[in-house]
Amino acid sequence: MTTKNEALAAWVAEAAELTQAKQTVWCSGSDAEFQNMIDLMLAEGTLSELNSQTHPNCYLHRSDPQDVARVEHLTFICTEDQADAGDNNNWMPIEQAKQKMTDLYRGCMQGRTMYVIPYCMGPVESPFSRCGVEISDSPYVVANMKLMTRMGSAALRRIEEEDTFVRGLHSTGELDPERRFIMHFPEELSIMSYGSGYGGNALLGKKCHALRIASWQARREGWLAEHMLILGLESPAGETHYIAAAFPSACGKTNLAMLIPPEKYADWKIWTLGDDIAWLHMDEQGQLRAINPEAGYFGVVPGTNRKTNRNAFDMIKQNTIFTNVGTTEDNQPWWEDKKEGAPSTDWKGRPYSEDVGPAAHPNSRFTVSAKENRAYSNLAEAPEGVPISAIVFGGRRRELAPLVYQAKSWEHGVLIGASVASETTAAATGEVGVVRRDPMAMKPFCGYNFADYWAHWLSFAERTDKLPQIFHVNWFRQNDEGEFLWPGFSENLRVLQWIIQRCKGEADATETAIGYLPVEDGVDIADLNIAPDVWQSLISINDDQWRQEMNEFGDYLDSFGDRLPAGLREQHEQVKAALG
Repeated sequence: MTTKNEALAAWVAEAAELTQAKQTVWCSGSDAEFQNMIDLMLAEGTLSELNSQTHPNCYLHRSDPQDVARVEHLTFICTEDQADAGDNNNWMPIEQAKQKMTDLYRGCMQGRTMYVIPYCMGPVESPFSRCGVEISDSPYVVANMKLMTRMGSAALRRIEEEDTFVRGLHSTGELDPERRFIMHFPEELSIMSYGSGYGGNALLGKKCHALRIASWQARREGWLAEHMLILGLESPAGETHYIAAAFPSACGKTNLAMLIPPEKYADWKIWTLGDDIAWLHMDEQGQLRAINPEAGYFGVVPGTNRKTNRNAFDMIKQNTIFTNVGTTEDNQPWWEDKKEGAPSTDWKGRPYSEDVGPAAHPNSRFTVSAKENRAYSNLAEAPEGVPISAIVFGGRRRELAPLVYQAKSWEHGVLIGASVASETTAAATGEVGVVRRDPMAMKPFCGYNFADYWAHWLSFAERTDKLPQIFHVNWFRQNDEGEFLWPGFSENLRVLQWIIQRCKGEADATETAIGYLPVEDGVDIADLNIAPDVWQSLISINDDQWRQEMNEFGDYLDSFGDRLPAGLREQHEQVKAALG
């Protein structure tokens, strides 16, 4: 397989000459090809088969111990004007970045196969989807891209018809942290990645394309590329509403996307359309519709068990690639808080010892097709996407933020999204447990200046009067003893029910300075045994804390200077004034 697209063929030939690849293989996306990649990695020893009785067609990949997470400090947005990238991104001049990467790529694939991976982010037939081609020397990347995207011949046909695609060049290089960079060139829709085999650094269709490059495309073309899950909630009456929700790492995004209703709400159905990324476009009627550009999950596995996420726990029992988990004596995958079995070997392949560290790396992952999820919805392949009733932002805050509150307007909702803050996790290298601002959960992923990004969000209010309602949730409020005040997990459906009722105009709310909060009996908690004083703390705010929060957030907004949209400043001033 090759291509009749001259620009693509020329670029592939150029990459082969630069890298001095032993051979070039065009990927078709077939099941046989996927199995060939698995067999190749098994033969090389970079992959091992797990217990075939308990976990059929499941495999373990152990990455280099220094290559286990995103590397934000080595990730750059390269634009003509540094201000376009913004202080929220690392910037490097285009020519300097290209020269640096070219020097790294020169001869890097000698003795290796160069794989050409055409892929489509989103359903191949959808006008909202966008295509790309990743060149990589990693069979692990080929196998994961098969699970994560619509990859192969169908994507190539669309590329040849449209004559446009995102170019991604990747090599694992020597896996040397001193020779590791991920460069993005949004003005020419290209990505260069070197020195890492880890997920988001190497699977270029994921964060690199679907968020950093796509967010730039989205602003230029009038849509949104967001770090959001998409789920459908079908009521007992058969009415379905779709919600898009943005959460920073370790805030329960995958768990919410695959939520299983509690026993009291057993007649509700939850449909998972996506757990990580949403592309939102406006249709001809002014309705915001969403597609999931991905076709699979690349999820954090520690903490996944029958209680926290039964759907995920069950779906990764077959046809899954695990990365950096431990194993049991009988070669089943194991991770912290699995609640089943015991580790025998840790993620580095050593005999497990609690004194040495966790059995599974805190950022260990699973890669699996979305169709393995019992809550999978066929509408994930609908070219037109699904209509979004509500957009939900959330963070992990021990205090300050109430359980749920609603924005007073779209513009106020943009302020709420811009003010999202949460605690850092192992998904990003650096300290764990530090609270940082993560607007719209997009801090590591927005491909351009946050001030321009917020202005783009605000512009939607001028284009339609059918925008979704915007909410904020916080499942993680704690008391002074560190105990969670809200049970979370499946019980979060009770909050989502209130959100849907608010969207339909069927639930009362209390107006506060920061937005609309549930009235005392607004959320069904009758059987949860939550003490009245605890419930009051969950649905009320502390004005003093919020004044401090708004002052600190104001300082953050000031850092964007004259580029900050006036509409956002106006919303901030209104909240401050309401707090007194």
